Amino acid sequence: MNVPIRMIGLATTFFWIFLIAFTATVAYSAKDLQFSFGELQVGGDSHNNLVLSLPIGVVNQGYYDIDAFNISTYITDLDGFRITRGSTFTPVIAKGGNITIYHNVTLSIDRLLRHGRNYLLNDTTMNVNESVSMRLANFIPVQASANFSIPWGAPLYNFELGDPTYSPYNLTHFSVVVPISFENHASFDVVGNVQASMYNDADMQTGTGQTTINAAQHSSFNGLLEFYVQMSNVTPTGRFEVNFQTSLFDYGPLVIPYG
Repeated sequence: MNVPIRMIGLATTFFWIFLIAFTATVAYSAKDLQFSFGELQVGGDSHNNLVLSLPIGVVNQGYYDIDAFNISTYITDLDGFRITRGSTFTPVIAKGGNITIYHNVTLSIDRLLRHGRNYLLNDTTMNVNESVSMRLANFIPVQASANFSIPWGAPLYNFELGDPTYSPYNLTHFSVVVPISFENHASFDVVGNVQASMYNDADMQTGTGQTTINAAQHSSFNGLLEFYVQMSNVTPTGRFEVNFQTSLFDYGPLVIPYG
């Protein structure tokens, strides 16, 4: 199910500017061709990918059909790695026609994170190439393209585990509480589980803990991880290995030292 993005940032602004400029170009050749743009939507598919969908209304009040209407989006990172691409093709928009075309672009967060964890933890920028083409009156080609940048908001920006707090649980074990915090800068909600394993300085796993996270887009999250460790295995320094399982991505382990 699609839900409106509350804050898509500069992506919508640049995309609309480009399409409006294209509309002006087309209007020079066909003054009775009209475009309108709906609200960009974000949702998911059956493979847990993000689906960005932009409704484009096209009214052809001219004397001729529009053939081979095509809009394409190509997104890369700053190093040229292809993040995603999407293309929407409509064979014919008949004269007198009034239709809505949904231009969809699918984004795999899992694939993005396999390329680098920077997208998980840090805000960055992506490059977009946008192109639109069509044929008027069966033989007049019209096309335009533009390049611009859009911001990427990290879903786990400034992720931190606080200092462990130890409390006696029984004669042999401590109860350990570890604060967890991050800011969701992404334009989608982050819902799922966080599992952490604790290792001492002898590389021995001393305990594991798990908690649920539910951070709406552009919000902060604060929670607690709690688990139990044998007193004799506790050392002043060590590390946590953190794994994330959410509806849109799985990632781990993220190694965080303590002490």
